[in-house]
Amino acid sequence: MNSSNNASTVLVAGATGFLGSEVCRQLVQKNKKVKGLVRATSDPTKVASLKELGVETIIGDLKNKTSLEKAMSGVSAIISTVSSSLSRQEGDSIQTVDDDGQINLIDAAVGAGIDQFVYVSFCSMVGEFPLQTAKRKVEQHLEASGLKYTILLPTYFMEVWLSPALGFDAPNGKATIYGDGKKRVSWISIKDVASFAVAALDNPKAKNKRIELGGPTALSPLEVVKIYEANRGRKFELEFVPEAALKAQREAAEDPLSASFASLMLNVAKGSEINMKTANTLFQLPLTAVNDFAKGLW
Repeated sequence: MNSSNNASTVLVAGATGFLGSEVCRQLVQKNKKVKGLVRATSDPTKVASLKELGVETIIGDLKNKTSLEKAMSGVSAIISTVSSSLSRQEGDSIQTVDDDGQINLIDAAVGAGIDQFVYVSFCSMVGEFPLQTAKRKVEQHLEASGLKYTILLPTYFMEVWLSPALGFDAPNGKATIYGDGKKRVSWISIKDVASFAVAALDNPKAKNKRIELGGPTALSPLEVVKIYEANRGRKFELEFVPEAALKAQREAAEDPLSASFASLMLNVAKGSEINMKTANTLFQLPLTAVNDFAKGLW
C-alpha cells in the first residue's frame, strides 16, 4: 500500500463528469481527502466547482502515462468513472480512453502500490460493440492486476437516458421509444451509482467483486412515460424506433462510438433487468425510484 503522506486520499478519475463530480461530492461529504484528476483542457467552471467542494485537483490524462504516475502520490484508492461516451476532447476515443487509457490507469496504480481500485463499468449487454468490448477488456485487466478491486456494473442512468439528449424530452411532452417500449429496464440514478462507488471503499465484503447495479424497480419505457404523464398532467407524444431501424443504424455507423450508441439503444429495446440481490446483500443503500426522479425529488 502507498504509505506516503495523506495515504488515505482517494483519486477520482473522471472528476469533471456527471458521475465523477457526484462521487467527489459524496466523498467530501464523508470527510475523505479527495484528489480529482482533471485535464489542462477541462472546463474551468467544472474544475472551479470541484475546488469549491474541497477537492484537490491534479492535472493528468489517461492517455499520458507519466501524468498518471505523478497523480498517484499520496493516493491509497482510485475510483475511475472515465468514459469517452459523453465527454470527448481532441484525441479521445473508445480506444484511447475507455480501453488503453483505463489500462494505463490500472498499470499506474499497480506501479504506485495503490491499495484499492473501484471501476465503474456497465452491465452485460446483448451483442458485441466497441464500448462493451473495451469495458470487458479493462475488467479482465483489473481482475488480473493484483489490486484489490470492485467492479460496478450499472444499467442505464436515469439522468442520461430519461433526458432530452437521448430523446426523452419530458419538458416538451415528447419521448422517443426504442423498440416496442414494453421490455423492462432497471433504470438507476447517477447519484446512487456514486453512493455504491463510495461505499465500496470502506466495505471489505466488496473487495474483488463484480456487482451489478439497477434501480429499485424495473420499468418499461412505456411504464416510465405513464409515470411522467401522471406527474406532468399531460399526454406524451411518442415516436417509436423499431429494432430493425436500430440494427440498421448500428450497421451503418461510421465510427465506434456511433455503433456503440446504436447498440445501447438496441439494448434498451431488448430490456435490461438487474438482479440486485448481491448489491443489496453487500450494501444497505436507498435507491432512487423513477417516480421520485420524475418529480425532481432525487
